Amino acid sequence: MTLAIILVIAAALGLVLILSITASRGLQVSGANRALIQPIDVQAFRNLVDPAEEDYLRRRLGPGEFRRVQRERLRATAAYVQVAGRNAALLAVLGHAALSSGNAATADAARQLVDNAVLLRRNATFALWRIYVAMAWPRTGQTASGVLHGYEQLNGCAMLLGRLQNPAVPVRIAVTI
Repeated sequence: MTLAIILVIAAALGLVLILSITASRGLQVSGANRALIQPIDVQAFRNLVDPAEEDYLRRRLGPGEFRRVQRERLRATAAYVQVAGRNAALLAVLGHAALSSGNAATADAARQLVDNAVLLRRNATFALWRIYVAMAWPRTGQTASGVLHGYEQLNGCAMLLGRLQNPAVPVRIAVTI
């Protein structure tokens, strides 16, 4: 009996380790991609993490069909979260570069951008882990609404810093329709 408990605990820890590695590698930014910030369709992301939409699908679809659709929605959510995490990493680098600005307003905006970017990267890593767990058990609920909110804040910080550094060039990391 004790051996079975030890094996179950070891398997659970192994799963957590694998999911952590997968999530962290999904958020790494390669040198070739540092200049590419991918805009996110915030409205589509908001639709994916909306609990009312999930409830609607749960009521309209059969249990098997709901699980299949929910897993597809979770895969799409994971893709948005990965892009948000990568964008946050890129913006953290840009913010660090702007921290040494002689202009106090620019330095403050850069500090705010870096803080929000680091927080969003951490939240994206945890959200990816929760999404992968939710793919195995679709009834666990939505897990990425905090990332959406953090991304919207990050977008505002990036726009402010961009306006302060170069008022003629618009900065946008989110697509709103």
